[in-house]
Amino acid sequence: MKRFLSALSLTFVLCGTSAIAQAQVVSDPVDRVVNAGLMSRSANGDFRADALLSRAELASILVKTFQLDRRNPDQAMVIQMQDVPESHWAYNDIQTVLRNGIMTGYREGRFFPEQRVSRAEAFSIFAQAYGVFQFPNETIDEILAQYPDSTDIPVWARRSMATALYEGFVNVDASSQIGPLRPMTRGDMAYGLSRYLENQQNPGS
Repeated sequence: MKRFLSALSLTFVLCGTSAIAQAQVVSDPVDRVVNAGLMSRSANGDFRADALLSRAELASILVKTFQLDRRNPDQAMVIQMQDVPESHWAYNDIQTVLRNGIMTGYREGRFFPEQRVSRAEAFSIFAQAYGVFQFPNETIDEILAQYPDSTDIPVWARRSMATALYEGFVNVDASSQIGPLRPMTRGDMAYGLSRYLENQQNPGS
């Protein structure tokens, strides 16, 4: 699924409205995503917002959020990953993101399910599952220029990060710092999911 917008429709973004929208407080993002069944608390009720997100956890969240198991790729196809046996708790979700091309494996047929992901990687993959806007390069540059540390975003992630930032999925600090190379936390993901749910409930707002 690809999403297309004209450069003209981005006028308000380039005037800084996107950054302002992201600064708005999202009420109870953890409660929202837990109630939606996209993430969960531990048995004692702790969400562990500061815990780092693994690739396996990211795959599971994306399948639930975007119902990737209902998309077209052959659901019977098996993509062998040496480090993800059928007994792995996220085996089916990992197979689903691989079949849909949302996440990929690494060298020697490995997925590294317990490997932590950076914010740039996680938000870019999130945007891939959501649908990356086909912004022209100059628009991408102008969107990212609003964030002082956007030069730290890897080249391969720039287009996807532009989509994630435009949609308000990325939690930035008071100085509009993205922190693209910092590890992704469960709290970061809860924020992005909460904004996604809010956008779904109030399209065009």
